[in-house]
Amino acid sequence: MLELSTSVQYVKGVGPRIAEVLANKGIHTVGDLLHYLPFRYEDRLNPRGISELRAGEMASVVGEVRNSGLFRTRSMPIFQLTVGQGRAKLRCLWFNATYLRDKFVPGQLIALYGKVEEDQRTRELQIIQPQFEILGESDGDGAEKKASESLEIGRIVPIYESAGKITPKWFRKIIRTALDSLSPDLPDPIPAMVRSHLGLVSPRAALWNVHWPEPGESLTDLQSSRTPAHIRMIFDELFFVELGLELKRRQQKTQTGIAFKLDDRVRAAIKKILPFHPTAAQKRVLKEIAGDMEKPCPMRRLLQGDVGSGKTIVGFEAAIIAIENGYQVALMAPTEILAQQHYFSARNILESAGYRIVMLTGSLEADRKREIRRHISQGNAQLVIGTHALLEEKVEFSRLGLVIVDEQHRFGVMQRLKLIKKPQESGQAIPEPDVLVMTATPIPRTLALTLYGDLDLSVLDELPPGRTPIETYSVTDDKATRVWEFIRKQVAAGHQAYVVYPVIAENEESELKAAVKMYRDLGGKVFADLKVGLLHGRLDADLKDQVMRMFQRGELQVLVATTVIEVGVDVPNATVMVIEHAERFGLAQLHQLRGRIGRGGAKSYCILMTGGKVTEEGQRRLKAMTDTNDGFKIAELDLELRGPGEFFGTRQAGMPDFRVANIIRDAKLLETARREAQAVLDGPNSEISAEEISRALVQMRSRWQHTYGLVEVG
Repeated sequence: MLELSTSVQYVKGVGPRIAEVLANKGIHTVGDLLHYLPFRYEDRLNPRGISELRAGEMASVVGEVRNSGLFRTRSMPIFQLTVGQGRAKLRCLWFNATYLRDKFVPGQLIALYGKVEEDQRTRELQIIQPQFEILGESDGDGAEKKASESLEIGRIVPIYESAGKITPKWFRKIIRTALDSLSPDLPDPIPAMVRSHLGLVSPRAALWNVHWPEPGESLTDLQSSRTPAHIRMIFDELFFVELGLELKRRQQKTQTGIAFKLDDRVRAAIKKILPFHPTAAQKRVLKEIAGDMEKPCPMRRLLQGDVGSGKTIVGFEAAIIAIENGYQVALMAPTEILAQQHYFSARNILESAGYRIVMLTGSLEADRKREIRRHISQGNAQLVIGTHALLEEKVEFSRLGLVIVDEQHRFGVMQRLKLIKKPQESGQAIPEPDVLVMTATPIPRTLALTLYGDLDLSVLDELPPGRTPIETYSVTDDKATRVWEFIRKQVAAGHQAYVVYPVIAENEESELKAAVKMYRDLGGKVFADLKVGLLHGRLDADLKDQVMRMFQRGELQVLVATTVIEVGVDVPNATVMVIEHAERFGLAQLHQLRGRIGRGGAKSYCILMTGGKVTEEGQRRLKAMTDTNDGFKIAELDLELRGPGEFFGTRQAGMPDFRVANIIRDAKLLETARREAQAVLDGPNSEISAEEISRALVQMRSRWQHTYGLVEVG
């Protein structure tokens, strides 16, 4: 008997050589093989009589081999087989199939499936390259019985992705063999209360029926993975993910953190720095954050909000709570330009109130770095803003109380944990700091629940007053002259504009306009009388800083840039953004870029210019941008178009590599799994033991590299 943990090479018909091929598909055990599900199903029920066949239809046929042979043409050998039912005959053809030469003998009963076509010359019906299965010797009246025993006909047939030279037909045979040899006593890891509540089928029934559906199963439910068998297998994966996340959350609540005081003095300090009256959403979110910071366990909170919703000021308010309690704050950004933007904002808002702020990035000179590190270690620096440079071993904090991570999906999991653990690594007696994770990339709730299920979620769903919706238009690049005229009118009215390109330097193999070349063309010809600047990632830090400051001060009227401006650049006077080759950008990136305008009171315009033919998916992205400014709607569509793995980048985000579940399709099941996991852990007599949970999580860890955003399962 086979167990789910048995190496796949011990399944009859596999062996070590084929096991190596399967390993490339992530199939190492019998369990892996049985979780290699069909990507679609074909209805091969009810074999047809040859006389009933019609050209153009897909059909199943059971017939008797009459004759076969190989004949050669100038281009290739063709194998021809004739099958019959009484007087009716059907011809089958296979190209380059010399291996079939000795496969068939007259009198054999054979099952066939394929598309029926009409020979243009003879008008006879034929099937080209049909699926086939030899059922045995014909006994004259056993065709129906033989068909019912077939893996290829007379049933709904599973279709698997090929693996190298391993065909779907091979998978059908081997998976059937594995199921036939599978131990009858499969353990059921889902607690009985959950199985009963949801009416889940047994693991064994799920494995059988997902590969070999029962007669009468809905083909629609099979194709959409909504049969009881599919639901059981999907739920298994999601339940243990949610169980692990809920355990992690509860474990964090038992750890010793810093109980920050939020008294009148701290409240007054927060009010003092506010540049405007906060929105209701900002007040609500700050209350949630402050409530966490007052508790004696470490805060782990995700703050998400659309571009321009005011996350930065909320982050600074949280920083003041920590600083006024005598602690330091670290704010880590993924790029130098974003770190610089936070530094400028912090100085404008906080420095006048007497807070000491420093910035540490990799491009600083060695002497300057040493001086800043000394201020940090001595506690002179209260707010430390930086990039990955904050993670260096030489950086030691005096009393780190709060870590703010911005655009967190751009950091690796271990990088974030390293910053959080710095106080313990330096031998300090203070507990782990609170953590506030911020993102301007709207994350659909479904995805947030999985990626950051152990974090409490706060959402800024309201824009500050005075912001006007951005009008977005999609035009072809033959309208460029009119677009440049529009920019000129906006500049004449006292405003500024961005012109964004997807690449920095020209590439002979690329049709894309390069930012450097277009800077010369626009600055030297089109806008020769205007002040035009250039900003891209390859400029050194000082020059980037200089260009950005000039644009912010209004000394530059048009800024030609690459996507380096995607996050963090805040110029309220900029009212126009032109994005060239907009069809080449991702939807989330287009929305982030658009968020750089509309930050003041004046009406703003985003113009998406396209060149050449735009794909159907590209058209959907452009339409979404022109239809809505709602980042969450855009994120939902982006997730649908790209899938969860690419939404952030699987490796960085720690997105689980689900074998069966699909986080977009299975959103409701994910919510159910989360609810059931909480109920199990809340139950007075939980049926699931710590040992079972640990074992399940170890299996998950080996399968999914044990990372889920900030989560480290196990």
